[in-house]
Amino acid sequence: MKEYRNLSLLSDFYEFTMANAYFNNGMKDTTAIFDAYYRKNPDGAGFSIFAGLNDIISYVKNLSFSDEDIEYFRENSDFSEGFLEYLRNFKFTGDIWAFPEGSVMFPNEPIVTVKAPIIECSILETYLLLSMNFNSLVATKTNRIVRAAGNRLVMEFGARRAQGADASINGARAAYIGGAPITSNTYSAKKYNFKAGGTMAHSWIQAFPSEYEAFKTYAKAYPNNCILLIDTYDTLHSGLPNAMRVFREELVPKGISGGVRIDSGDLAYLSKEIRKILDENGFTDAKIVASNSLDEFKIESLLSQGARIDSFGIGERLITAKSDPVFGGVYKLVGIEVDGNIQAKIKVSENVEKITTPGEKRVYRLYDKKTGKAEADYIALDNEIVDDSKPMVIFDPLFTWKMKRMEDYTARKMQVKVFEAGKLIYENPSLDEIATYSKAEVASLWDEVKRFDQPHNYYVDLSQELWNLKQNLILEAKRK
Repeated sequence: MKEYRNLSLLSDFYEFTMANAYFNNGMKDTTAIFDAYYRKNPDGAGFSIFAGLNDIISYVKNLSFSDEDIEYFRENSDFSEGFLEYLRNFKFTGDIWAFPEGSVMFPNEPIVTVKAPIIECSILETYLLLSMNFNSLVATKTNRIVRAAGNRLVMEFGARRAQGADASINGARAAYIGGAPITSNTYSAKKYNFKAGGTMAHSWIQAFPSEYEAFKTYAKAYPNNCILLIDTYDTLHSGLPNAMRVFREELVPKGISGGVRIDSGDLAYLSKEIRKILDENGFTDAKIVASNSLDEFKIESLLSQGARIDSFGIGERLITAKSDPVFGGVYKLVGIEVDGNIQAKIKVSENVEKITTPGEKRVYRLYDKKTGKAEADYIALDNEIVDDSKPMVIFDPLFTWKMKRMEDYTARKMQVKVFEAGKLIYENPSLDEIATYSKAEVASLWDEVKRFDQPHNYYVDLSQELWNLKQNLILEAKRK
């Protein structure tokens, strides 16, 4: 839907009030650096998955203000005519670095960094955050559900429960990155070129004189994808017997296997009973699909009870990330041009987790060469050289006595440059490539980091030089 809309005004109004004041104060060309990051993983998780870069790129590429936009500001604000004329010719001219989409990420490390004139940085904030927050939330939630399901197929069925059309469309893409390769959302499947799936609703069965006739009609229409919804009237005593009758009449002669879906009731008990009855009647290849307000917690519980489910259709609890529906990404100033040089900036708070990490930085992921596993993330100032041919001691930035000596490791720079001087220089991978990369990213983590209950704390450490800078700026701020 976005391709038909100019979303440049999709910004908090205070971004424009600040921009107008910057302009009128002679700061139009003042370079600033902002980091986008987040403070806490949803659901008490050990990590999150970054998604939304595709939307950010599209937004930045198309950022401009129409005559109608200018007229709106003229009538609804007290912005100066000079600033309005500046907006008329506006385009992004700065640099952006970001983690590749699908990357594993951790709290308090810069995921997206913007270095540009401060007005441009300000105008980008709202859309950048909403894209990162929503898409990362859904990709992360989906990956949790997929991991809970093991090797069973997970399908995204959330279109009707999403909070708006854009959430449904973009959410299906984010779910694909997280590991759900099929969506019920036909628009998303076409737009992003992946598979749409789905069979029937209860209304299909109700529309026919009998359940048997509804099943038989459907099997004739779709013999190669015959998944019958069997809980409209009585799952075990009506739905399943009628489904097996239709399988014998329509599918067995063609050498085709069908399947059943259950959308209500005790899914653990019913799936075990259905599997037993199907097997006893020779339908050992028939699949059992389950839906009905599922998430990773319910799936874990079902499987621990021995549920015999082959695939899951996940709707509202995926597309809204219902158990923890807010991804708290923030966008903070970390440097600004003073007398031609970038001066590091810090925000100090009584809440330790809200103290920012100053300066222009880069994130490195440190991998053990023997295991290939990620051991820690290391944040260093942009001008520092991280030489992984030499041993390095890293330390916890809060509990500094906690140290680890890294040897025989590889340091990978996580952020890639996306825009340079306003020009897109990054070749965006295909959705399949992003999903494959994301799967490998998750595989690079130790199982202890991936567990749902009290995951191991993955370390995000600061270089000594960056840690010193942060402490000095905190002390300076306290003296003011």
